[in-house]
Amino acid sequence: MNVIAVDAMGGDLAPREIIKGAIQALQEQNIRILLVGAVEIINRELEFCLSSVAIGNNLKDRLDIIAAEELVTMDEDPVTAVRKKKNSSIVVATQLVRNSQADAVVSAGSTGAQMAAASLLLGRIHGIERPAVATILPSPSGPKILIDSGANVDCRAKHLLQFGYLGSIFAQVALAIDKPRIGLLNVGEEAGKGNELTKASFQLLTQSDLNFIGNVEGRDLFVDKCDVIVCDGFIGNVVLKTAEGLAKAIISMTKETFYSSWRSRLGGYLALPAFRQLQSNLDYKEFGGAPLLGVRKLSIICHGSSDKKAISNAIRRANEHINKELILRIEGAFKTQIEPDNL
Repeated sequence: MNVIAVDAMGGDLAPREIIKGAIQALQEQNIRILLVGAVEIINRELEFCLSSVAIGNNLKDRLDIIAAEELVTMDEDPVTAVRKKKNSSIVVATQLVRNSQADAVVSAGSTGAQMAAASLLLGRIHGIERPAVATILPSPSGPKILIDSGANVDCRAKHLLQFGYLGSIFAQVALAIDKPRIGLLNVGEEAGKGNELTKASFQLLTQSDLNFIGNVEGRDLFVDKCDVIVCDGFIGNVVLKTAEGLAKAIISMTKETFYSSWRSRLGGYLALPAFRQLQSNLDYKEFGGAPLLGVRKLSIICHGSSDKKAISNAIRRANEHINKELILRIEGAFKTQIEPDNL
């Protein structure tokens, strides 16, 4: 039975929605969950959450509370906070993974703190200088991977090359794509386009043994052109938040159109199943969380405003990645298939 350490105190809606998500995950999956955080608060919230759901003794037996009385806030310097707050929920949860008491950590707290905790406590895979967040994006042609989507705002060309390798392996494991097509996000398709970072990255990716198809533009993100989009974390996070905002705007405008007249209402009623499917396809909560790739054990980063649905799906993703031995396969590939000198 896989064990997931969940940071109960991290996130805008913590701890209630985190705990609700953990309970939902226990109902749907054969896993064990360690809720990490302030014991008194978690017990109080657990009592409230369990009062409204049917949960058997078997589920309660698979839920434990691990004490961590400190919290890393969003406005703190991540590295300093992780080093000083040894008893914070994200540090304790990550420490459980390091000590093999848990197989993965899931958190909706500070991304910087989670990355710092993972890098310092779990260690980086040999050949990787900067771990990167790999986010799955929905598209009409099937899911795609955006890497890095927020871990590293300042990068060098060799970091983007490493992201390309990480994204390629992740696509093979998570999306079952045999030879993923790698694209470099840029302002134009031509080889000479872009800033110094993208130009240098283009050269390194071209010389690699990756299935590199060249530069891709923002309009190519949701068409069948590549499977993995490589960029630095600053650009990746802007892309991710823009896509999220656009999806919400499309759903909102569609709803307004449906209610604009009686004919639109009738059409909207007939189109309701398709609309609900579209809404589900565009909802980040369906994917739950994104793995931090490049560290030696599994760390899942969730959206800061994750609710119980997002947390439950993030735990499900963590369970799937454990079962598919994602980290072992990445580490194995870097040991046997990728020349460190080329990184």
